[in-house]
Amino acid sequence: HAGTERKVERPQDEAEQSACYSGKKRTHTVSNLLLTDRDLTILFLSDTFPGSVHDKRIADANPYSLPENSWLLQDLGFMAFSLEGVETLTPFKKPKGGQLTPAQKAYNKQLASLRIRIEHVICSVKRCRIVKEICRLRIPGVRDAVMEIACSLHNFRLAIFPWMPLI
Repeated sequence: HAGTERKVERPQDEAEQSACYSGKKRTHTVSNLLLTDRDLTILFLSDTFPGSVHDKRIADANPYSLPENSWLLQDLGFMAFSLEGVETLTPFKKPKGGQLTPAQKAYNKQLASLRIRIEHVICSVKRCRIVKEICRLRIPGVRDAVMEIACSLHNFRLAIFPWMPLI
């Protein structure tokens, strides 16, 4: 799984402004979490949260289940996140003032080569410019519908032109 942020027009309401401001992107955003399978089909799209909400909190707020003994590839943003009966593959974090061992570096590199495919899925969803650029639609629920349609289009593209499986 991976989180993605989408730019939105700066809200007029002051409380909503501070909630949607993403310090990471230095703009006003909304966030979603995507879950893909090994064929890189999007299985799950989380609810939309303001840009200030961390990816792990989105994962905690949107419970989902995975098959027993499956793998969950995640980045360091999901460090303490785990699911029952699922093996989570998280890269090693460099200790403060220390170094990673060569085996840990090799593991991180191999995991990154798998996770990049998930980032390619997000890029495929953002081919729709309405998702990638600032969305000025203010009607409640329309931004969510646009993201759902973009994810559906990605899955439709995969049905016609399948990608290589993740593993």
